[in-house]
Amino acid sequence: MEEIKKTKTRDEIDEKYKWRIEKVYKDIEAWETDFNRLKEFQPKISVLSGKLSDGKKLLEFYKLDEEASRILEKLFIYAHQRSDEDTTNTTFQTLKSRIDAYLSEFKSAAAFFVPEILSLPEEDIKKEVENVPELKLYEFALKDILKAKPYTLSKREEELLASVSDCLEAPGNIFNMLSNADISFPKIIDEDGKEAELTEVKYSNFIKSKNREVRKNAFNALFNTYSNYKNTFAQTLSASIKNFVFQSKVRHYKNSMEYSLKPNDIPLSVYDNVIETVNNNLKASLHRYVDVKKKLLKLDEIHMYDLYVPVVDTPKDHIEFERAVQIAKEGLKPLGKEYLDIFDSGIKDGWIDVFENKGKRGGAYSFGCYDSMPYVLLNYNYEINDVSTLVHEMGHSIHSYYSRKTQPFIYASYTLFCAEVASTTNECLLINHLINTEEDENKKLYFINQQLEQIRTTVFRQVMFAEFEKITHESIENGKPLSAEDFCKIWHDLNVKYFGPDMIVDKEIDMEWSRIPHFYSDFYVYQYATGYAAANSFSSMILKGGEPAVKKYKEFLKSGGSDYPIDILKKGGVDMATPKPLEDTIDTFNKLLDMLDKD
Repeated sequence: MEEIKKTKTRDEIDEKYKWRIEKVYKDIEAWETDFNRLKEFQPKISVLSGKLSDGKKLLEFYKLDEEASRILEKLFIYAHQRSDEDTTNTTFQTLKSRIDAYLSEFKSAAAFFVPEILSLPEEDIKKEVENVPELKLYEFALKDILKAKPYTLSKREEELLASVSDCLEAPGNIFNMLSNADISFPKIIDEDGKEAELTEVKYSNFIKSKNREVRKNAFNALFNTYSNYKNTFAQTLSASIKNFVFQSKVRHYKNSMEYSLKPNDIPLSVYDNVIETVNNNLKASLHRYVDVKKKLLKLDEIHMYDLYVPVVDTPKDHIEFERAVQIAKEGLKPLGKEYLDIFDSGIKDGWIDVFENKGKRGGAYSFGCYDSMPYVLLNYNYEINDVSTLVHEMGHSIHSYYSRKTQPFIYASYTLFCAEVASTTNECLLINHLINTEEDENKKLYFINQQLEQIRTTVFRQVMFAEFEKITHESIENGKPLSAEDFCKIWHDLNVKYFGPDMIVDKEIDMEWSRIPHFYSDFYVYQYATGYAAANSFSSMILKGGEPAVKKYKEFLKSGGSDYPIDILKKGGVDMATPKPLEDTIDTFNKLLDMLDKD
């Protein structure tokens, strides 16, 4: 009888595969020393409240805040990463709880800063910046705060809004409880002919099943269950949109979309361009993809439950971590020697916690702070997808490495609009390398299909979500309430438009809107599409343009948050204010489709 492979304990993992967290603090005593030191800053910062009209006091605030924040970040990453190494370790769970609690306390001590800056006349602040030369460093940060002045309410009104923030967030909380805790799904018959529990997590496996009955039954069971709660979900989503629209009106924005995009200086035209560009290319791209998939799966009819089944089986190669590093470096070679040297030093210097161990947090992430090296958590499982995860997370980490080396602390962090660009650029370079160098025809087709699916789900699907948000928000802004039937009709019509005449748009899919948590973070999802488009543009420029293109790309990596995201990307050579990056991504999709559809 084959021995069951047991998950190793933390102590059984070779040290060379663990991150060197001791470079942050050598032990808990050192952590405690800094924690006590941090507490000394609170009264020093609080005493500056009401004095920021004096440039010297404003500079003092910035310096104190930076010194305290840098200590706080180190304390935070040490506690969280030690906790993630083994979530059953109560010592580190306690450290994590302590720093999480103190983070809220620290934020409240400095909470006076932004309202006070907004209460000061802009000309007075400009004068103080001229009088105190060291404040020049903070000019962009101050300008960014002052930009919100026309949308800031009186102190009393701001306090009133803050006091009802829990109520305004209630729809999202209700959605989470209803979809995660209260809904239960019926059992279905799995591929082995056995009764199996259906859950949201297991659904993602069932919908990829090679057995069509399994995926059809899972699809019907999931969405028919959601349909039983359709009126509750409709009221919850309506309330969430109404809350967002209410806040945008109270703050005097033109509409809710402006309320979401303007703080990051993203023109509304970017959002509209994304939807328009995808709509203009649906027939030649996504409709054709449906047709090719139908043909490759040898189906008389293609239904919504056939979308996720792979047309090519996954390669079953066992890839040791050292080989994964080599594959990653081969894929990232176009980024040049300097980038690869940083990648190498990350492997050797202990950036990465590689393997699963008992109690270790699942998934993968990139972390770290201004005064630490970047850190990457993996749960490496010897598969080709794990190589992709490695380059993705190292993309984040090397982005952070460049930002922190180049930018002062205040501008070292980058925005969400830019966050996924560097990681996805790495993925694009890797998949391009795998497709171009693979000699086994089946594996090559697998990689082609993988990239097609990534573009379909990250670009086309997320833009459909974005269009749904635009329609629903505009409807409520114009005084037209939305019922469950309205949401279902909007969703059905979008699916018909996006997937084209070959797709049978099953009525069950009409309820899909009800299970998307991102709809409770208004106008968020379009950034998946823009992020992928920017990454595709960067990878194409790097592959075609060589060293000059790499140099421009590094300018993007080094920019951190020193400017607004659209301008940072533009300096790197990608203009997201135009449709071109998205058009180029769709062009990549079409070329991959040509490679898959050889008949």
